[in-house]
Amino acid sequence: MEQRVSNLAMQSQTASHAVSQRGLPVAGPATHPVIDLDGLRVKLGGRPILNGLTASLKGRCIGLLGPNGAGKTTLLHTLLGFYPPSEGTARVLGLDIRSQLREVRALLGYMPENDAFIAGLTGIRFVRLMAELSGLPPAQAIERAHEVLFYVGLGEARYRSVDSYSLGMKQLAKLAQALVHGPKVLFLDEPTNGLDPPARERMIKLIRDIRDTGEVNVILSSHLLRDVEECCEEVLVLKQGEIAVYCDLEAERRGNRRFLEMEIRSEADGEHAAFAAAVEALGCECAVGARQRLKLVLPDNLEIRDLYRLAAERQVQIRRLDYKRDSLEDIFLKAMEGSGNGRL
Repeated sequence: MEQRVSNLAMQSQTASHAVSQRGLPVAGPATHPVIDLDGLRVKLGGRPILNGLTASLKGRCIGLLGPNGAGKTTLLHTLLGFYPPSEGTARVLGLDIRSQLREVRALLGYMPENDAFIAGLTGIRFVRLMAELSGLPPAQAIERAHEVLFYVGLGEARYRSVDSYSLGMKQLAKLAQALVHGPKVLFLDEPTNGLDPPARERMIKLIRDIRDTGEVNVILSSHLLRDVEECCEEVLVLKQGEIAVYCDLEAERRGNRRFLEMEIRSEADGEHAAFAAAVEALGCECAVGARQRLKLVLPDNLEIRDLYRLAAERQVQIRRLDYKRDSLEDIFLKAMEGSGNGRL
C-alpha cells in the first residue's frame, strides 16, 4: 500500500513540468517550508476572515484545528487561489501564491469538505476526468485512476455510479481524485466528516500511510481533536481568523521523554505485577493499568535501555513503548479560552 502511494507521488511529472517550464526550480520540502504564511489577510465582502497570519510549517502532516468558522477552509481556499489575499502573502513549497499561483496549483491535491460530484459518472470516469483536468494525458489518466481507486479501497466499486456510493465511499472517491495526479502537497478538508467508526479508522490509516511515505506533505483541516492528534506532527489552532496556538507535537513529545506508557507481555501468571515492582525498585514511579499496561516516570539516572535489560532478565516482552505528550485537548481548550500565547 505504501509503495502504491509513493509511486503516485514520485510520478508527478505534470506538476514538475509545469514548474520547470517557467525556469523555476521544483520546490520540495527539503529546502522550503511546506506552508509559509507572511502577514496573510483575507477579506470577503469587506469583512476580515483571516487576520495577519504568520507562521512557517514544515511537518509531514500539519493540522489546521479550530471550531467552525475559525477560518480553516478559508485558509485552504486562499492557498488554492480561490480567494486573493487582501494583504501579505503565503508560499507553498517556496512558491508564492500571488505571483506563482499556477505553479502552486500544479503541486496540490485537494479533497474538499463538501461533495462536488458530476451526476451519472462512475468512480473510474470521475477520477480519470479529475486526472485529465490536472494535466495528465488520457492514457496515463486512466491507468492512474485504476491504481488510486484500488489504493483507497474502491477497486471493486470503480465501475459503479458515484451516486450509488455510501458516504464513506464518497469520501474515499474524493481522496482518490486528490491523489491521482501525484501531488506534492495534499489538502484534506474534514476528511472524516460524518463517517462511522470503521470508515473513520480506514480514512485515518490511509492518511498516515500517505504521510509516512515521505513523498507527500499532508495538510489536514478538522475540528476533531482526535483526527489531528493521531495524524499530525504540527498543529496550527485558529480562532476567529487568527492564530491562537502553534504546537509542534513531536517537539512536545521529545520534551517529555521521562514520561512513558508501556505495554508488556508475559507468559507467567503474576509477572505483570512482579515486573512493575522491579521497575519501581529501579527508582521509577509506576502505575499499573489494565491489559498489561504500565505508566512510568523515569528518574534522571535511568535510561530506556535499563528497562529493556530488566525485561530481558525477567523474560517479559515490551510490546509497545510510547512517550507521553501533552494533551492536545488541553492545548485547544486553553486557546479557545484565550489563554494560549500563540506558541508552545
